[in-house]
Amino acid sequence: MAMMRADARRNRARVLDAAETVLARDGLAASMREIAEVAGVGVGTIYRQFPTKEALYQAIVEDRMRRLADRAGELATAEDPGAAFFEYFTTIVADSTMKKVLVDALAVAGIDAKAGSPDIKGAIETLLTRAQRAGAVRGDVGMEELLALLSAACLAAQHHHWDEGLRTRTLAVVFDGLRPARGEAAHV
Repeated sequence: MAMMRADARRNRARVLDAAETVLARDGLAASMREIAEVAGVGVGTIYRQFPTKEALYQAIVEDRMRRLADRAGELATAEDPGAAFFEYFTTIVADSTMKKVLVDALAVAGIDAKAGSPDIKGAIETLLTRAQRAGAVRGDVGMEELLALLSAACLAAQHHHWDEGLRTRTLAVVFDGLRPARGEAAHV
């Protein structure tokens, strides 16, 4: 992004945050006027940075993916690799419902939500490898299995509208399956 004035950066961040809030509440029926009201800016401010609703949705997806990638980078050096791995898994599942709303909106408009977004598979693999080396995750879990579990959990969370309690309880079961059995080495 080109150099942006500090107030323009703040407005952009407020608009993106407000758009996420309004989209979570109203779905694809969210209006730019409502987003502007929640952000505390004029509609013109939104349209100067995001000429279409689709451009705003694309920016939200890119911002969310960037934040996920940044968080993975932070967790890749965490003192407890197991806790970092399970935290990131939880973050992805929690993030999936809003992301799906945005991705669906972009797909309807014919826009590829992955275009310009950071690839987080490498970050996930780093977290998995560190957790396995620390003995927190079974050594026989590869990226294929992990991505299948992540996808399944994300789809279930989206389809059944998991609240935080259900997500916590369900992921506890998944995480128990990912951990080595008592007395068993991770085999990495």
